[in-house]
Order: sequence, then structure tokens, then C-alpha cells
Amino acid sequence: MNDPAGKMGGMATKTTLEAARLEMVRSAESTGAGDEVVAAPGCAAPQAVTTQDKRGPEHEAGRKAEQTGLRHDWKRAEVGAIYGTALPELVFRAQTVHRAHHAADRVQTCQLISIKTGGCPEDCAYCPQSAHYETSVERQGLLDPQHVVEVAREAVGRGVTRFCMGAAWREAPEGREFENVLEMVRGVSALGVEVCCTLGMLTERQAARLKEAGLTAYNHNLDTSPEFYGSIITTRVYEDRLKTLAAVRKAGITVCCGGILGMGEREADRIGLLHQLATLEPHPESVPINMLVRVEGTPLASMPALDPLEVVRAIATARILMPASRVRLAAGRKQLSPEAVTLCFLAGANSIFVGEKLLTTPNPGPDEDEQLLQSLGMKPLEPHVV
Repeated sequence: MNDPAGKMGGMATKTTLEAARLEMVRSAESTGAGDEVVAAPGCAAPQAVTTQDKRGPEHEAGRKAEQTGLRHDWKRAEVGAIYGTALPELVFRAQTVHRAHHAADRVQTCQLISIKTGGCPEDCAYCPQSAHYETSVERQGLLDPQHVVEVAREAVGRGVTRFCMGAAWREAPEGREFENVLEMVRGVSALGVEVCCTLGMLTERQAARLKEAGLTAYNHNLDTSPEFYGSIITTRVYEDRLKTLAAVRKAGITVCCGGILGMGEREADRIGLLHQLATLEPHPESVPINMLVRVEGTPLASMPALDPLEVVRAIATARILMPASRVRLAAGRKQLSPEAVTLCFLAGANSIFVGEKLLTTPNPGPDEDEQLLQSLGMKPLEPHVV
């Protein structure tokens, strides 16, 4: 029969879709699933079946937050319940949240260089730049501002949209060195990219001057949970880090703050770190998730390798807790297989560091990164989107 208007096809499609809806509802009722019913492609979602969720109020609170937006009042038990979700479901939930806030096929590429290397008076057990340990890292004074700007210019030419500068200081100095840093910030900012610094602890005045120079973001990681922190560093306390973050916020600079996994911490400490980050108000705009890079000469050199799935789990939890933040797959990425990195993207990571070195530790080369993104059909974030 000739059906130029497509009415018969439309009726058949409608009947098929209605049957699919009914089948999903019957299936959910027969299994007693507590999860919301997901619509088949092309179908409007049916009404969720009301059943008791056996995973408790923490699980339900997390799911409600995913639906309503940002939260800053997370309880540690809620974070633990999310972190402990079966990994396939956890990744699915994280990817769903991710798509509601970010382009699913875009990854921001960042470059990080060391502008002053080694000789740091802090005793961070993971850091080869600490003056407390004998490592292969050679000390280097503050780089020339013009050299740094040229490195940034080359990075921008390769599509980098965030340029980060790190200095091995306990606290940012005053005087000529700080003036040189301000010159670097002004020069890189003029290139039209995000500019980030990590210089140690800051005063409010220093933060204000960095903001005036054009600084976009300041990195100051919490590293781990408050409970485990003293096992990793003794030359400063957790509150020192929080004070620097407060100074950065007061100056109107965005916050880059995350942690390191694989330092011998327990699962409870990873949950504690994520809880600390998720209860900052506002959330850090950037949340770097690092894997320990084991360096000979540091106290953590003999730590066992971290299970990559723990990184995936932490990234997925961070994505659910902090939906609008960029979750950055940071140091240690060279330890991961392409498949593990892909899982990290599925879990909500949407930024990577490019370049063959992160401060003093190795990183995948540009060819590897380009090949991986091409094979996944993903693209670097365009400058105009930043």
C-alpha cells in the first residue's frame, strides 16, 4: 500500500515504543530493582518503579544530588557509599553526570613546567624535589620569564589551553623572584590561555597581585585525608593548605585542588580526601587526581603499584560529588594502559597534562596522546570554549 505521509510507519513505531515501555516496567517490577528505569533509545522514560533501595539513605542522597545539582554538605558516609558502589554502576552514574555538565568528547590539554626545581625545605614523602632526600633531581634556579613565555607560546601552538607553572618553594617568596613570577603570568596570560601556578603557601597580598597579573587558577593540593596527612608530611599542617586556598578564593582566583593516590593510604583516606574536596564551597574548579610516581631516594620509592581501577573509582566519585569541576587525570598517567585511561575518561576525567615531563616526573609523549584521543574519537577542548 502506498503510504506517502508515513502514517502507517508512524503508527507501527508508536506501537513498538509503547510495547518497549511496558516491557521495561514489567521487568523492573519482576526484579524489584531499586534503580530508576532507563528508557530504551527513542523511548520516553516510563515512571520510575517505587521500590525500597536496599543500599540505604546515603546512596539515595547521592542519587538525589545528581538530579538536583551541586552540593557542599556531603557527609563522609555518603561519599563512602558512592565510592563503594559496584564499579560498572559507578562509572555509568559518573558518565551520566558528566554529560549533563560537560561535552562528552572533549578533553582539555594542559602543560606543566617547573620554573624553579629542587631544594624545597618541605619533607613531602612523595616528592623528589625535597631537600630532605637524595634523588636524581638537580637543583635549578628560577627560569627567565621570557624563556617561560616562549615555552608557553609553543604549547599554545600545539593546542594547549591551560599553562601551569610550578616552583619548589614552601611559600612564595617576596622580592625579585616574585616579581619575575608576575612577569611570567602576565606574559602567558597575554597568549589567551588559562594560567595556573603552584608556588607553595601564599599570603592574601600575593594572591591579589597574582590575580592582577592575570592568573586564572592556583594549584594547592590537599594530597590526602586529614587523618593520613601527618604520615606524608611533617613540615606543615593541613590547616596551612586550607588557609592558602582561602587566600586564593578571596583574591578571585579559581582553585585547582586534588590529591595523590597510592601513598600507602587506606580506602577510608581516599574517601576522606574526596569528602574534604567536595565540602569546599565552592568546589575546586579543577580537581587533579594523581597517582604516586615512585622515585628512588624518596621514602615512598618502594610502595606497591596502585591498582588502576582505584584511580577510576576515585575519578568517578569525584565526578559525582563535584559535577561542574574539571577532573584532571594528572601525574602517574604513564603507568596506565590506554584501556585504563579510557576507563578514566568514561568515569568523568576531562583533562590531561601533555608534554613528556610533569615538573620532574615522566609523562606520555605527544604522539601517544594524539593517537589515544584519535582512537577514542575524542578531541582537545578548543581555546574559545575555555
